[in-house]
Amino acid sequence: MQILVVEDDNRISAFLIKGLEECGYLVTLCKNAEDVLKHYSGIQWDLIILDIMLPGIDGVQLLQTLRYKKIYAPVLMLSALNSVQDKVAALDYGADDFLTKPFHFDELLSRIKALTRRSKHQGQVSADNTLLFGELSISLQQYKVFLGGAEIELSPREYKLLVYLAENADKTVSRVQILNAVWGITFDNHTNVVDVYISYLRNKIEKGGAKYIYTVKGVGYIFKTD
Repeated sequence: MQILVVEDDNRISAFLIKGLEECGYLVTLCKNAEDVLKHYSGIQWDLIILDIMLPGIDGVQLLQTLRYKKIYAPVLMLSALNSVQDKVAALDYGADDFLTKPFHFDELLSRIKALTRRSKHQGQVSADNTLLFGELSISLQQYKVFLGGAEIELSPREYKLLVYLAENADKTVSRVQILNAVWGITFDNHTNVVDVYISYLRNKIEKGGAKYIYTVKGVGYIFKTD
């Protein structure tokens, strides 16, 4: 698996490269956003680990540019900043996860495995990196969803929720797990935002008659096909 590390701090980058290579990952280091765009944006990365505080173009601006260029590799943001606003900004601009410095390497590995894991249950990944569930297809490269060949318009948050559920097909996930994975920050456990977005998704992906999202009473939800 090829990982691009974008980090200008020599101590942190050396720590990351040593640990990741010992775990069998192929790691490329880049110390600024400009070099990423000039030399590395055309490579098919399995994961990008991206620091927010970079010289010149910062990490969030680089992330925006990558997504604009339709580069949809999973992005794990690193930052010494721990404010809710920073996390929300990174996630809203297309980051898949956010890890605050300092962090334990085991936690980093766990995040990497979660980000690169694809469903091995009923969903299948086609050659063009699309999750297939009967009439429902989720393009992980184009950030698009199709039902019976017709594109469904989803908001970025609805899309991220659908991908999370699909990648955990046949597994019950709690509302707290969904909040952490999709919104990325700790919300009030009594918020109904998950239920609201589940309702939005159901109205859009189940309008053809097929059912995909099931409620597990008192726990959360499970994504599966009949």
